[in-house]
Amino acid sequence: MQSSTSGHVFALAVAAVVAVLAGCTTYKPAPKAFHEATIQPYTLDAGDRLRITVFEQAGLTNTYTVDQAGYIAFPLVGQVPARGQTLQQLEGVVAQKLKQGYLRDPDVSIEVDRYRSVFVMGEVGQAGQYSYVPGMTVQNAIAVAGGFSSRGYQGNVDITRKINGDIVTGRVSISDPVMAGDTIYVRERLF
Repeated sequence: MQSSTSGHVFALAVAAVVAVLAGCTTYKPAPKAFHEATIQPYTLDAGDRLRITVFEQAGLTNTYTVDQAGYIAFPLVGQVPARGQTLQQLEGVVAQKLKQGYLRDPDVSIEVDRYRSVFVMGEVGQAGQYSYVPGMTVQNAIAVAGGFSSRGYQGNVDITRKINGDIVTGRVSISDPVMAGDTIYVRERLF
């Protein structure tokens, strides 16, 4: 009778391990577009704060934040769509709008004053929202969030990223680059 009970316990243990390992396959490695997005020119989105300079126009030179709808409120011209634009594209849009009855030949330059945040969740010292810095890697972001917890899996992480308007999640190495707006999830290690 004892060996029958031991057999059932062993079978249940094997079933549990198989179930846990099957759960590890819910995320696939990051698709090709996921990695390609990190080498594309930076595109603006909600939460980015921009320093817009209009040469010889002190009243227009200021910092402007991209709102949740993806626009900046710019003096004289009103709402300007910024979401999905590169800095150079937005410079052209603002200059074109200013040419329409306000300035003859506006010289507009735009730089990012503060990037939108990254979010670090899961098995880290202090999960939360953190400032993005150009060149940041997953490992840098985890370090800012207090490092791995004692239960954190250090081999790879899951990142959720907006690519061409779609929300995509993929598993990446901790040496991979991070993009502004990414959500990084550190999983718990199994053993």
